Amino acid sequence: MASTPTREVARRVFAREFNDASFTFKESDDERAPVYLLLPTGERANRVFIVGTLTETEDVGEDSEYWQGRIVDPNGDTFFTYAGQYQPDAASALRKLEPPAYVSVVGKPRTFETDDGEVNVSVRPESITEVTETERDRWVVETAEQTLDRVQAVEDGGEYVEMAREQYGGSVDAYKQAAIEGLESLDGEREAEPEAGL
Repeated sequence: MASTPTREVARRVFAREFNDASFTFKESDDERAPVYLLLPTGERANRVFIVGTLTETEDVGEDSEYWQGRIVDPNGDTFFTYAGQYQPDAASALRKLEPPAYVSVVGKPRTFETDDGEVNVSVRPESITEVTETERDRWVVETAEQTLDRVQAVEDGGEYVEMAREQYGGSVDAYKQAAIEGLESLDGEREAEPEAGL
C-alpha cells in the first residue's frame, strides 16, 4: 500500500538559532526523502514557521524576478527569505508588501555555502502572509516556549541532540537567552501601555 507523504510540522525558531544551523541531512537514500536542517537545540526541521517585521524587499534576480525579503525577529536578528518563479505566491507577496510590516512565513530551510566556506541559511517560502501585532506576539510566546522546551530536552539527550552536539558543540545558552529576550521585548512594549492588572 502506497503511503501518502504527510507534511512535516513547521518548527518555530528564532533567527539566532536558525542562522547558527548549518548542517543538513536526510534519513534515507531515497532522492525524494526530506532534507532536514539540524537545529543547534537538537531538533530537526524540514519546514519552519517564522514571524517578524519585514523590513526590506528587493528583486535580486538577474534574468527573472527573484525576491529577497529581510525579516527581523523581536531580538533584532534577521531571517532572509527568497522567492522566485517556483514560489509565485510568495514572490507576489514580497512584490506587493510595503515594509515595515509584520509577516508570517512558512517555508523550507535552505543552506548555501559561500566562496569562503561560510554556510548561510535562508527560508524558501511556501507562504508569506501579513499578520497583526497580536499574532506576532503570540508567535513570540509560542516560539519562546518551544525553544525553552528544546533547551531543556538537550539535557535529557536523544538522537538529534547527540548529532547537534557533534555538529555545533554543547552550549545552547544563546538560544535560551534569545527566548528570554523575545519574551522581555513583549513586556517592554506593554510597559508603554497603562497597567491592565497583570
